[in-house]
Amino acid sequence: MFTRKRNDIAGIQWGNGTSHRMLTEQDGMGFTVAHTVVNAGSESRLQYRRHLEACYCISGRGSVLSADGSEHHFIEPGSIYVLDQHDPHILKADDGEDMHLVSVFNPPLTGEERHKLSADGFSQY
Repeated sequence: MFTRKRNDIAGIQWGNGTSHRMLTEQDGMGFTVAHTVVNAGSESRLQYRRHLEACYCISGRGSVLSADGSEHHFIEPGSIYVLDQHDPHILKADDGEDMHLVSVFNPPLTGEERHKLSADGFSQY
């Protein structure tokens, strides 16, 4: 058994916010848990080709859209969104306050991954 505090872990700048990787591959749990902060008013084009991800919103509001715009889901505290098909997606945080998510990745992240955001494609790792 062990414990960690978010304030004791250096946050990784992932492009439009920070990610505190609370559990990583080196912990041997088989998944990653991260406290992800999405900057207010930001839009991120993302895709995880080697990981499945689920994100549970604990504060703030925003939306997640499919790459082709056919699906649009409002995200608020108490909502989870699940990327179970390595889905390219657009994550938007509403203006006014950052969105905080508990993100779970399988397989686990090493902890050093960072997005390279651009307007012409989906950042991947």
